[in-house]
Amino acid sequence: MGRPISISSFATAEARLKALLNRRRPGFSLEADFYTDPDIYALELRRVVYRNWTLAGHVSEWRVPGDYRSVAVAAESAIVLRGTDGRLRAFANVCRHRGSRICLDEAGRADALTCPYHGWRYATDGQLTHARDMPDDFDRTPYGLKPLPLAEVHGLVFVAFADAPPLTAARDALAEPMRWFGFEDLEVAARRRYAIPANWKLAIENYQECYHCATAHAEYAARHTLMLAPRRRARVQQGMQSRLVAAGLEDLAVDRIDTRAPAGQTGFGYSRTALFDGYLTGSRDGKPVAPLLGKLAGYDGGASDFSFGGCNFLLAYSDHVVAYVFTPVDQHNAALSVLWLVKRGAEAGRDYDEAGLTWLWDRTTEQDIEIICNNARGLHSQHYEPGPLSTMERALAEWLEWYLAELTGDGRA
Repeated sequence: MGRPISISSFATAEARLKALLNRRRPGFSLEADFYTDPDIYALELRRVVYRNWTLAGHVSEWRVPGDYRSVAVAAESAIVLRGTDGRLRAFANVCRHRGSRICLDEAGRADALTCPYHGWRYATDGQLTHARDMPDDFDRTPYGLKPLPLAEVHGLVFVAFADAPPLTAARDALAEPMRWFGFEDLEVAARRRYAIPANWKLAIENYQECYHCATAHAEYAARHTLMLAPRRRARVQQGMQSRLVAAGLEDLAVDRIDTRAPAGQTGFGYSRTALFDGYLTGSRDGKPVAPLLGKLAGYDGGASDFSFGGCNFLLAYSDHVVAYVFTPVDQHNAALSVLWLVKRGAEAGRDYDEAGLTWLWDRTTEQDIEIICNNARGLHSQHYEPGPLSTMERALAEWLEWYLAELTGDGRA
């Protein structure tokens, strides 16, 4: 998995990692080598990235047999495909002949998967059905596509490239809040992929804290009280909390930090935070941009954060959901897929305007890319050294400890 690493390089990487951990100061940012050392990157692909779940999309994107999406994570690619039997499966996007990628498009529909190199053909259950000009005694049976782990959580579809901790605890604990928003009855209204020319961890670290929000995100900060320090935020929560029950919600006490999960399970989180007065949702004018989700009876003036593992984050307003999925491309480049989801059956142009729906988080993402890249430039300076985290970076501190536990194997049961 990932870039091949020799025994000598592996030993060197382990020695470097041990030295870095011996110098590690909890509550501080990481040393530059965690972002710039190629052998550390090779280790984290194997131990962190490929062994954790990536949100592939919403089940509504695979409506009929033959619908597929390809999911790229670093050097790997998956095909998520609905079979003719109705089952959703995931396969490595690697032909069993000489290794070519099979699905070159991000999404499509096909009765069978045909390799564009030499024409090997696979059924929707992954079995090899055609390989021309092979020897008479060639047995196709062992040469089906290699299956990958796939999981569905109340309409969200996840894929992994190696054995990943189960999502069972997340599925059970988040069943109630996901029911409030009708996650199983959503559909994707817009999907965009953003290139981030920086190490993947920097992109996620930025998402894990709102210490920067007042400085970098004028539009977000005018709407979301998450940019406030915890004590101030607690005071402004009261108005939203008084409206929760009437709107069809509850004040559910699930910790939002990914890392706190039962042993051997994928971490998860949930919390709801008030918007500032005058904003019912994340829109330009604060007014609704789509139909109310699920069976909600009204607007409480809040937004809910969901997290699944270390790379998948969702923000649920009362009328739409925004999903953020971070993946590495290579050591110095990351990708961010953003999905905007609305109630199933809502029509663009009638029930929502795509530009209005996507405005806030498209704008916020472009701002994030700029500050992440500035962060990356500074990390490559000889003058960089880890700095202390603020009280508003608690979630970031937790994420860093989760990452280090995964990287060293301490996070595995």
